Amino acid sequence: MSRIFFFLFGFGLMTIGFVYIILYLNLLTIGYNISYYVNFIIRRIECYFSLIGLIIMNLAIYLKGDKTYGLCL
Repeated sequence: MSRIFFFLFGFGLMTIGFVYIILYLNLLTIGYNISYYVNFIIRRIECYFSLIGLIIMNLAIYLKGDKTYGLCL
């Protein structure tokens, strides 16, 4: 159950981060170049959510958990 929670939590963080990255693409339409855009994205904390969410999702998928299934022996 916790793996599903962490997967959904990571997915939510990744979605928030990518929404901000796409929203900040509007900087290109008002005359900024790609290097300024990338420099701006690197410095924004909400854009790190996409990277953190991706790491949490990968950990939830690939880490092995215990297989007790509620049995207390």
